[in-house]
Amino acid sequence: MNYQGERTTGFASPAGDNIESTIDLMSAALDLRQPSRYPVRVEGDALLGRSIRHGDILVVDSAVAPRAGVVVVASVGDELRVCELTQRAGEWWLRSSSPQASLVQVDDDTDVAIWAVATGLVRTDV
Repeated sequence: MNYQGERTTGFASPAGDNIESTIDLMSAALDLRQPSRYPVRVEGDALLGRSIRHGDILVVDSAVAPRAGVVVVASVGDELRVCELTQRAGEWWLRSSSPQASLVQVDDDTDVAIWAVATGLVRTDV
């Protein structure tokens, strides 16, 4: 008897209903061809509470509008920081996940500027 592929016995696998399409990381999160998107390597452990560790690479986008709860790259004086942007009583603040770190207010009277919003994270050391 010759086997022909269209004549199979048994039944189709029920797992076939749960097959996802391929994941395209370049278009989904890591497309650095966009001029507003660039990588930033994290130094320090100020955002361990957000599971962002020293050595991680954040993909940040300067075209994304900042909003409460996002991780941002901000300049505070002469220093660049990766912080969480929060809002309290109508005022904007930068904070790290470290309880001993002080909040930094974002307003016209301080030398603080939000540069970009984190849109993805790459971890090479797992």
